[in-house]
Amino acid sequence: MVYLKSRDVAAIAICAALWGVLNSLFSPIFFSMFGLPFLCDLIGFSVLTLSAWWIRKLGAITAIGLIATVVNFTFNPRATHFLGFAAASVVFDITSRLVGYGNFFKKPLYTMIIAITISTISAAFAGLVIGAFFMTGPALAIWGGVLGWAGLHAIGGVIGGGIGGLTVNMLVYRKVSVTTTAV
Repeated sequence: MVYLKSRDVAAIAICAALWGVLNSLFSPIFFSMFGLPFLCDLIGFSVLTLSAWWIRKLGAITAIGLIATVVNFTFNPRATHFLGFAAASVVFDITSRLVGYGNFFKKPLYTMIIAITISTISAAFAGLVIGAFFMTGPALAIWGGVLGWAGLHAIGGVIGGGIGGLTVNMLVYRKVSVTTTAV
């Protein structure tokens, strides 16, 4: 039996392209204006939350993170910091699987709490990786070092998880089914 069906592969491609393109186009503008990483986290973790609801298979979120990294490098070859988000997608993938997709998306309140929690943890991990490997000392000093940078990303994770959770809850409320097949 095939683990990823064509529908899953299509969903992975759509979500990875969405994350990679939106991040590479808009996040550098936001970062240059405000010096804050929130838009990267907002885009990434709202897409990952939607993806977890849509696909519900271990490895799919990791694949989205890796493909989005390639897309991001295509548009911004010097944006090596995005490797932190690729690592965060692995954390998101594993933690959402450990929580269980049935628990994650059982009720709207559960979806919000779990989406925000997993996104915050994953975003903080991205901040740790980015701060430790891709940022200069003077830039880190402004935000309180690696832990300060991870904290900023965690705030972005709260925002991204909240938006992702709301999006999933709105789709469920409108009776959009992840199991719908084309006829």
